[in-house]
Amino acid sequence: MKQIAIVGATGAVGQQMIKDLEEFLNVPPENLRLFASPRSVGSKLLYRNTELTVEAYSADAFSSIDYVLMSAGSGFSKKHADEILAAGATIIDNSSAWRMDDRYPLVVPEVNGHLLKELSAATVIANPNCSTIQMVMALKPIQEKFGLKMVNVSTYQSVSGSGQKGIAALDQQVKQHYKIDDQTSEIDYAQIAFNVVPAIDTLQDDGWCFEEIKMIKETHKILGDDKIQVMATTARVPSFYCHCESVSLQLEKPSTASEIEECLSSFKDLVVYPQHHYEKFPDPISVRGSHKTHVARVRTMYGRESSDWIQFWIVADNLKKGAATNAVQILEKLIS
Repeated sequence: MKQIAIVGATGAVGQQMIKDLEEFLNVPPENLRLFASPRSVGSKLLYRNTELTVEAYSADAFSSIDYVLMSAGSGFSKKHADEILAAGATIIDNSSAWRMDDRYPLVVPEVNGHLLKELSAATVIANPNCSTIQMVMALKPIQEKFGLKMVNVSTYQSVSGSGQKGIAALDQQVKQHYKIDDQTSEIDYAQIAFNVVPAIDTLQDDGWCFEEIKMIKETHKILGDDKIQVMATTARVPSFYCHCESVSLQLEKPSTASEIEECLSSFKDLVVYPQHHYEKFPDPISVRGSHKTHVARVRTMYGRESSDWIQFWIVADNLKKGAATNAVQILEKLIS
């Protein structure tokens, strides 16, 4: 049995990785080690009814590790990846550090998992951005059957996309609004309760924010086609978990809505909702905890049965398929 480590085990994604290892892989507790920042060292986390002690990071600790699930931020990853690789471990990294590095694959197993078969020595495998993962899950089967000219996406991303601090900020701001908790929040976070923030991550001089640039570049790399035009607008909304996306596509070959639904339904881990009833649409509350990607409201241009423009709605749990589950699925393929 392979030895596995999680670095950043006490964070939102790290804790979900622990749950997903239990759900998807038969890894005994003695084959899993947990690492986190100094303030978390010594704390206990439960895995398969066994308490595991969180350890301090040390390069020497990785000489007996085969695979590392890394969710400790891009700065940590860039600083320590080389020494982990030198110890002989393969890194599945959840940060943005290596996603656009030509040396390393950027993988969504259902979309381009074949790249994992080409790996031999210890290396880095980049886990894509959460909003990109769920989108390319829907784009891949459409690209293969109808071809893609253009993607235009607007995202509605939950606060957990920014980690525990985002979850804590929304929780605190809602409590303060309703006078449930009069304590002044010490979290440096923009007003998100009852609000929508129309940009995510660092704003660039040209007006794009880094989250949008990630979606554009990562989509090209994962789908293997930089000729596809991609427009993206990313927004943070006051939802704790799950990201939603409104996607418009220009196809190379015209299609009907039913043909697109059939195409999507045949793809692994896509759940398609053909019904046109509000109570049956996927939303953050109904999708939370699912490792699948949920697609609804497939439609062509208004008034046309068939067109080269289609639109649909996507929802996925950003901590599961958008982060932890995708990383664990990569690990599952490597081990198998």
